[in-house]
Amino acid sequence: MADARVEAAIKNWAPRFTSQGVDYNDFVRTTGSIERWEEWLDAWCANGDMHAELAGKAEANGRFLSAGEAWVRAALSYHFAKFVWMVAMDKYRVAADKAVAALYAGHRHLDRTAERVEMDLDGDWMVGNLRRPAGAERPPLVILLPGLDSTKEEFFHWENVYLSRGLATLSLEGPGQGETGYNSHIRPDYEAAVATALDALDGRTDLDPGRVGVVGVSLGGYYAPRAAAFEPRIKAAAPIGGPYNFGECWDSLPMITRETFVHHSGAANEAEGKARARQLTLEGVAGRVQQPMLVVFGKLDRLIPYQHAERLAAEAPNATLVMYEDGNHVCNNIPYKYRPLVADWMKEQLSNVEHGRPTHVR
Repeated sequence: MADARVEAAIKNWAPRFTSQGVDYNDFVRTTGSIERWEEWLDAWCANGDMHAELAGKAEANGRFLSAGEAWVRAALSYHFAKFVWMVAMDKYRVAADKAVAALYAGHRHLDRTAERVEMDLDGDWMVGNLRRPAGAERPPLVILLPGLDSTKEEFFHWENVYLSRGLATLSLEGPGQGETGYNSHIRPDYEAAVATALDALDGRTDLDPGRVGVVGVSLGGYYAPRAAAFEPRIKAAAPIGGPYNFGECWDSLPMITRETFVHHSGAANEAEGKARARQLTLEGVAGRVQQPMLVVFGKLDRLIPYQHAERLAAEAPNATLVMYEDGNHVCNNIPYKYRPLVADWMKEQLSNVEHGRPTHVR
């Protein structure tokens, strides 16, 4: 019988894996071989190695589309190998680096215009992946914000939802996230990361800096309204499955989630981690979000109570709440409902921006 951490990972994140592009058969086979949490990373890295081998064989035969698709599957496997896995950080880093390399190998075959963007945030190094829709001269930009332990390597298929609608994407890793987290910790004022990213892209002629939206998932669902509240260059925001006050959720979170937050926040122990989690609050902030905001939530969320979304939507003056009765955390069990809705809504909002202001709010 699998231990409690393995059971928690499967129960809480199975839809997350498959909605992001992990093959269902890979998920069942890989997780079925794991009994102890300590085995999780090696099992998923082995699955990633299998897809990397398929990618190499496809490249050798000149089958570059197949190679790119296999590299993306490898990147997802390496990413989810170390997802909320705080057992041995040296192995975590190796898997993370393999995920980064595999995704860039996938980009070479599937989107040669994809671009790595490196930025300086208060002396720390920050990174994101920029992609642009084919045939668009100055498309609007959507900044995609990860959550607690998600990264840009997880977002390839999600990015495509926006690209197919003529929107550019920047999958951003802010403080405590992905590669940026190698030298930084989670901080409440995430608007600093978004402002730095916008500064870095300022002056480009292949993007429209006057039409920028932000979408965040899970803890990114806190970061997105926070960024909109303090960054006027953001014209629309869509938090999905985010907390109003992360600290209020602490006691009911899975142990592996609490362990992960302790690490990425730089806390010394769980008590300090809980205190830092309470700093991630939208109290006194939500009312400052004047931009159109689409708050998306699943009422069956096991991690964040749905009342958090109701409170955010009630306090933000131009917010619309979409509550899916059948949705789980980030509605990953119904991606076919929320993803096109958010992407279409964001396209409409950014299409209606004139002279730096939206022409309507809903």
